Amino acid sequence: MFRLPALVVLTLVIAFGGGAWSASWMLKATSGFGAISLGSWSAYPELQTEKADPFAKAHRAGDGRILLGRAEGLVFTAKTDETGAALSGRCAYEISGSTPPARFWTLTVKDASGEPLAESPRLPTSLNSWTTLRNTDGAFRIRLSASPTPGNWIWLDTDGNVSFVLTLLDTPTAASVSLVELDMPKIAAIGCSDA
Repeated sequence: MFRLPALVVLTLVIAFGGGAWSASWMLKATSGFGAISLGSWSAYPELQTEKADPFAKAHRAGDGRILLGRAEGLVFTAKTDETGAALSGRCAYEISGSTPPARFWTLTVKDASGEPLAESPRLPTSLNSWTTLRNTDGAFRIRLSASPTPGNWIWLDTDGNVSFVLTLLDTPTAASVSLVELDMPKIAAIGCSDA
């Protein structure tokens, strides 16, 4: 007698519950379709444009952050090293090479929730194009580790996974149609303290 109503209720719970869960997951899991990947780095060049997909627009509205327009710059994020292993806050890394042309760039480390690592007056938690030492050819090497090293160094000693965020400001790269041809810095794992 109650079999048919129970099946209808179960079907509605699965449909509405699954639909609400999948929509929530999509809004939290992506900043938009149309990502470009260059080695370990990925970016969403259409995120602030009128061409952004509905999920990106909803994510942007819910996130509450001011993002760069396409003419202002481009944000690249790396969550893995060159071998595809997830970036860990307990490992040491070396970022080497050069960035695409930009008037100014910053490199920061963010934790698993997307927040920058805690600022410390004595430990550098980010670098930028003005403070980075370079070779004569313009290339650089940045060491990210718990212990200080000479040259370019960013403190990295935290639990969980991390991501590296490279922000290019006032760059012709953002308006370029050939983004997939850019040379991005390489990320190499040096060793882990918990291995």
